[in-house]
Amino acid sequence: MGSHMLSLLKQEKIIVIVRGVSQSSIFPIADALCSGGIKFLEITMDTEGALFSISQLREKYENQLYVGAGTVLDIEAAKEAIQAGAQYIISPNLNEQVVSYCVERGIDVWPGTMTPTEMYRAYQLGASAVKVFPIGTLGSNYIKEVKSPLSFIEMIATGGVNKENILPILTNGAAAVGLGGNLVDKQLIQQKNYSELTKRAQTFVRLAKGVGNDETVQSY
Repeated sequence: MGSHMLSLLKQEKIIVIVRGVSQSSIFPIADALCSGGIKFLEITMDTEGALFSISQLREKYENQLYVGAGTVLDIEAAKEAIQAGAQYIISPNLNEQVVSYCVERGIDVWPGTMTPTEMYRAYQLGASAVKVFPIGTLGSNYIKEVKSPLSFIEMIATGGVNKENILPILTNGAAAVGLGGNLVDKQLIQQKNYSELTKRAQTFVRLAKGVGNDETVQSY
């Protein structure tokens, strides 16, 4: 069950999750991430002014960022996010109504799953990929194990992705990863240290593409 949006994501390999930041910092964050090579940005619905931010990001970064809504827990939130311009919908859970609603409208939906049963059900409903959550707890080998019988299901690993496990997760079969606090550090944002945010984004982009031994991949 492929899609154009998923094909683009598989090339980029990273979705950056922005949660709980002020509206005034959304554009500086987006600018910093764009400069660092990020193409997919997810604004979680529990973030202040999420719908407005999604709408504004779509308008300003039309040819630079693919903007989605995260933490979409029910069908009402899905409707609002799509109306605001979200190009894909992500949730921490498997809500069948949300999946069906998005599929019917041709919007990519990547619901949260943990068990093979949930993964297969999401696939049956038409989800182009599933979010495997929380990968930090499950471990990078979990992707390899569930992909063995479910090789036809595309998986996006989120929850605890960091510099140490991003490459093993992708190598073990994840189509992409979701990066949150390990990239979008709240302290950096409070300090308005957006140049460091760009550097971290560059590091993760290189790691995701398997360039872990490049001298430009610095520790932080």
